[in-house]
Formats: sequence, structure tokens, C-alpha cells
Amino acid sequence: MERVDRCVVLVDAGYLLGAAASLLAGEPARSRITVDHAALIQGLRERAQADTEQPLLRIYWFDGAPDRVPQPEHRRLRVMPRVTVRLGALTRSDGRWAQKGVDAAMHAELTELARNRACSDVVLVTGDGDLLPGLMSAKEHGVAVHLWAVQAADGDYNQSEDLVAEADERRVLDRAWITKAVRAKDLGGVCAPSPAPRPEIAAILSAPLPESALAASAERAAQAQSRPPAPPGRNGSAPPPADNAAEPQTAPPGARTVPTPKDLAGLRAPTADRQPAPSQHPGGATLRWSSDKGWVERPGSGPSGEPPETASLPTLAQLTSAEQRWADREEDITTVGGDPFEVGQVFARRWMERLPESGHVQKLSVMYPRVPHRIDGELLRYAARFGLLAHKDDQIDEHDRYAIRAGFWREIDVRAAESA
Repeated sequence: MERVDRCVVLVDAGYLLGAAASLLAGEPARSRITVDHAALIQGLRERAQADTEQPLLRIYWFDGAPDRVPQPEHRRLRVMPRVTVRLGALTRSDGRWAQKGVDAAMHAELTELARNRACSDVVLVTGDGDLLPGLMSAKEHGVAVHLWAVQAADGDYNQSEDLVAEADERRVLDRAWITKAVRAKDLGGVCAPSPAPRPEIAAILSAPLPESALAASAERAAQAQSRPPAPPGRNGSAPPPADNAAEPQTAPPGARTVPTPKDLAGLRAPTADRQPAPSQHPGGATLRWSSDKGWVERPGSGPSGEPPETASLPTLAQLTSAEQRWADREEDITTVGGDPFEVGQVFARRWMERLPESGHVQKLSVMYPRVPHRIDGELLRYAARFGLLAHKDDQIDEHDRYAIRAGFWREIDVRAAESA
């Protein structure tokens, strides 16, 4: 079998981005950096073709993900031309995240490419010595192996010395090259034009609390101040406060409490004779949220707070045929990037396009500012397919929830305006 003269790039994302974070932010946490993946892929492609003097066949991006569920960055990468994403597991042990199966997948891909003579040159972006047998096997099949390293923060090696010694060619990706696509977050750097802030999310986060919420907060503070002091403990010290009698915590100067869904439900909708102030509704955004807790029933509402006429609203699953379900899955895989706002828009678009009658949209508006429970649950389950709402550093990302529902309502508003 004749060997094809072209190059392939195998990237260990954990090594590349972790080493870049160490170099730019002083620690290997990928959360400390911002990555422009399009610029990074383009830089890898151009550098590989220049170093090997061969056209690029493909870039393989190896990374870990919880339960091997593609994260938003993986979904953006895998729809780029000449990019293939291979995911291993990401597990947490002793408070640290660790990749499982990534090295084995890289080894298998490397040896398979060499055995089938699919390329003449392989570029390895890794530092793991476990790939040494695969590297040696590729060389035995006549493949030239180029080993790339990320400049180490301390000026020393951040790769296996055996791997370095066995490679045919070696290159160091220095700080100047890395910063074309990667920036440290704490330095305020951005590697691509920042997207315009979503006015819907900004409105939710910056909206003032309604008078009812402020009054309730003042009442709780007054009750706490009027509470008699607790008797001293057995040793003369004050006993620890009970769970239901904890002292109120004072927010630091300049800090702002994010309004809850219940707070937002108390905000009145703008009318013709009363328009919201710019600080309340930046960008003319509509404040809408969803919550089953703290919902104030409206006249004619049922026990759950949902008007009877909206209880009959069909879910997306009820409106979707088997053929449409297949097409939806295909679209999710190939074109939906996984941005929370975008996910909410896609769900709303499909739901509206499949409604048997336009009157259902008017029924939905009756629920302002709350998404009906069944539709809201289906929306969040759909978002979970993209790795959203997962535990990130042991915390559920509430900002994703704001963005998902903001995208949903914005699409509803746009489609309703078009049909009006």
C-alpha cells in the first residue's frame, strides 16, 4: 500500500490547554483561560502544514467530558472543517478532575493511521509518556513524528523526556503563538471580539427588586433586630445560632443580590403610559422567568398556579413525529453549538413551528412571566443533552438557566411579532 503524503495532527486538549493555563495564568486550571477555538484550530493547521510541508488531512481533538457528553466547546469544534473530536471520560477524585481513556484513544488512532499509511507525517501535541509505544510504532511504519510542546511556565520540560528523545522533530509553541488564541481571564484578555451582551440576561441580572420583595426583606431585618439576645452557653459563650435563627449577613459594599424568579414575578409589565427605565430593562428586554415556588396565583388559576387554558398546551414531544425527531437530532449534532441562549431559541422555534394553531402562543403569554411547568421541564431536559445544567466545580450553573429561558422567550417574542 502506497503511503499518502499528507499530515495529521493529534491534540491532547488536556495537555495543550492545561499547559497554556499554566503559562498564562500561573495554574493549570482551564477555567482560568478563554479560548478562541476557531483561531486555535486555524493556527494548528497553518503551523502543521508549514512544518511538515504537507497538506492537512485532519486534526483529531482528544478531550475528556463528564459521562462522555460533549460540552459546548466540543460541539463547536466537531462541526469545524477537518476536525474530529474524540472524547474520553472525565472523573473527579480527591477534589481533582482526571481524564480516562484519552491516552488509549490517541494511541489507537496513531497506530491505525500509521498502519494504514494514511499519512506521511503525524504531529503530536501532548506530553504524556504513555504514547511512547504508539510513537515508536508509527516510526516503524515509516511515518515522521513531530512532537509539539507548549512553552513551560518555569522554562523546563513539561513533556516526557523519553517522548522528546524518540520524536523525529520537535517544536515549542511559545507564548506569542499561544496568545493568538488563548488569553488569561484574570488579565482581562479576550482572544476574539466579545459577543454583544444579551439584553434579556442583563435585564434579569440587573433588574431592581420589586417593592414587595424589598418590603419583605425590611420586615425580616426588623424582626432579626428585635429578637432578644440568646442566653449565654454553658461556658459563658454565646451558643451557635439555630438553623432557622441565623443572623442576617450583610452584603459587602457594591455587591448586589441577584433577583430570584419570585422577585421577577413581582415586576409589573410595561404599559403604554408607563415605560420601564433604561436601568430596569436594558435593550427593551422582557423579563420573564419560570419557577414553581413563590408563584402568586392569578384570578382563575388552578391549585398549581397555572390557568386551566394553558394546561392543555402541547409539549414539543407531543408535536414531534418520528421523522422530525430524527431531523432534530441531526440538527443538534451538526449545527447547534450548545450556547445556552441558542438552545432556548432552538427549542422555542421548533415548538412554535409545530403548533397546530397560532392561538397557543397567546395562551402561553397568559403565563407571563412563568413558562408552563411541563414545557419548562422539557426545555431543561433538552438543554441537558448539551452538557448544560451539569455540575461545574460542584455548583449548578444558574446563569445557564437564565440564558436558556431568556433565549426561549426572545424567540417567542420574535416569532409572535412576525406573525402579528
